[in-house]
Amino acid sequence: MKTPLLATVIGLSVIACPILYFLVGPVLQPAQIETLKILLTVVACSALYCFIVGELSGNYSQMDKLWSILPEVYTWIIAVQSGFQIRLIIIAAIATFWGGRLTYNFAKKGAYSIRFWAGEEDYRWKYLRERKEFQPHWKWFIFNFFFISIYQNVLIFLTTLPALVSMNSDAPLNWIDILATVIMTGAVVWETVADKQQWAFQSKKYELLNEGKKLEELPEPYNKGFNTTGLWKRSRHPNYLGEQMTWIGCYIFSIAAGIGIFNWSIIGALLLVALFLGSSTMAEMISKTKYPEYQNYVKSVPRYFPGKPYN
Repeated sequence: MKTPLLATVIGLSVIACPILYFLVGPVLQPAQIETLKILLTVVACSALYCFIVGELSGNYSQMDKLWSILPEVYTWIIAVQSGFQIRLIIIAAIATFWGGRLTYNFAKKGAYSIRFWAGEEDYRWKYLRERKEFQPHWKWFIFNFFFISIYQNVLIFLTTLPALVSMNSDAPLNWIDILATVIMTGAVVWETVADKQQWAFQSKKYELLNEGKKLEELPEPYNKGFNTTGLWKRSRHPNYLGEQMTWIGCYIFSIAAGIGIFNWSIIGALLLVALFLGSSTMAEMISKTKYPEYQNYVKSVPRYFPGKPYN
């Protein structure tokens, strides 16, 4: 997604939230407002931590380390504040399943360290820092403060808003809850399979490269440099699809709670979709410069939803 279009999607989503709040609702009740205060305190502390530690250490993946942990914290805070309503326990349990596997995968890549500020940094931050748009450092400083530290922290909090708006619901569990559970759980399983396939492919590729072979000397399919097996044969970003569908499934729980098909808690899912459009575009720009065949892959295989297999 081009930058102007991405900015438009984000802008419209931000504008839509207060409009939906006042025109559609729901209006937060006192118990929800008290819970919201707790959640926002965690958001503020996390954003401040990510910014300070990122600048001092030069490792800007501090938020990446928390990305898979904070939704569990938020959903369980909401569940506890609700008096352990069954619908909110289900949301928190699935969020824990999602976060547990994602944290484990990130740990395998060396992202976490006893020195909490250290660990493997996401390659995309290094790529961005070296671009002329972020030179000199004060430009990156602003980007780190507003986007990496504040925006991403706020975004991951917003994805859990459907749980917050469902707190006061007296609607019993129904078929929409079942649908939301299936979508949210299925998306986590889908993302798990995609990540496992990617890990297996990249591990084998680097094992072969470490034997002294050049990329073009590797056997199929490793000589391409990028994964075209399993789910990745039919989708360029099956893991991103799973991530987005997880939190879209979370939003459906608010519909099950009787809040309405359209309510302002949808903003988290909308902004997440916009973020991954931008993130996947940037990742593909990098891959095109590294792997000659990647351009054909982009032309042949859908970005998210599975299509014809790559030949």
